[in-house]
Amino acid sequence: MSQKTEAVKRPVSRKDMTKWQWTWKEMKANKTGYFLLAPFYIIFFIFTVLPVILSILFSLTDFNMLEMPHIIWFDNYIRLFLDDDIFLLSVKNTLVFAAITGPGSYLLSLILAWFINELPSKIRALMTLIFYAPSISGNIYLVWTYIFSADSHGFLNGTLINLGLITTPIAWLKDTDYIMPIVIIVALWTSLGTSFLTFIAGFQVVDRSLYEAAAVDGVKNRWQELWYITLPYMRPQMLFGAVMAITQSFGFGAVITGLVGFPSPEYCAHTIMHHLEDYGNTRFEMGYASTIAVVLFFLMIGSNMLVRKILGKVGK
Repeated sequence: MSQKTEAVKRPVSRKDMTKWQWTWKEMKANKTGYFLLAPFYIIFFIFTVLPVILSILFSLTDFNMLEMPHIIWFDNYIRLFLDDDIFLLSVKNTLVFAAITGPGSYLLSLILAWFINELPSKIRALMTLIFYAPSISGNIYLVWTYIFSADSHGFLNGTLINLGLITTPIAWLKDTDYIMPIVIIVALWTSLGTSFLTFIAGFQVVDRSLYEAAAVDGVKNRWQELWYITLPYMRPQMLFGAVMAITQSFGFGAVITGLVGFPSPEYCAHTIMHHLEDYGNTRFEMGYASTIAVVLFFLMIGSNMLVRKILGKVGK
């Protein structure tokens, strides 16, 4: 009596498929999730990805928004780096500004979030609102224009005169020696935004049982808990907060303009964002403005990659 053996089909593994075949299979298996995510991805592509692609293309043209773009290839980049002294000054100012406000706002957000997390819940909510409010108030820098007013009625000048430290008012927002430190202070004050809320949320989700286990292993104080438990546990929030802080530090042009005007005295606080606004919104040289935008984009990408590489080892 012969027995018929049925061939057992070996399940298809990922090794038997190409990358695109495996991706298509996964998309079909999770089609509901992709359908729900489709509106976000469509909007993200139209308003984020597509403008970046168009900026790169327009940067290779001479385009004034009235005539058809004329391809000039890399002439805009040559002009930008070899003939535009104001741009080189704006790069220097931007890097100095970002190097201080980026890490500064990141550390400030982390430290304040840690201290606020130690407070009772009702006080914690109030303090979170107080520190977060400046980042969402569009004209909050007007308070600083009163503080640094150039006449004797300004808060800082009046205080210094009453104390006998100065005899004549100082034009804080017109003196090139004071403008950059002042705008950095104001930028740090208004920088407690998304990163700050991210750290607040991150401290709330740390598993409390880890602290009990750490106490058994010899962790003795809150600083050790922060360094050995909390920060490694919050690694995703820290990476996200770093990306947001660096990105924000490159886009503080509106705050500077509100404080010292546009352009700033002797271009002492002129940033790449201001240079982009000058050629894009004032002169309508869109090809050249696109070149500036592309350079700023790659500066931000490079900075974010560097920060992610540095913080990526936290908790490993």
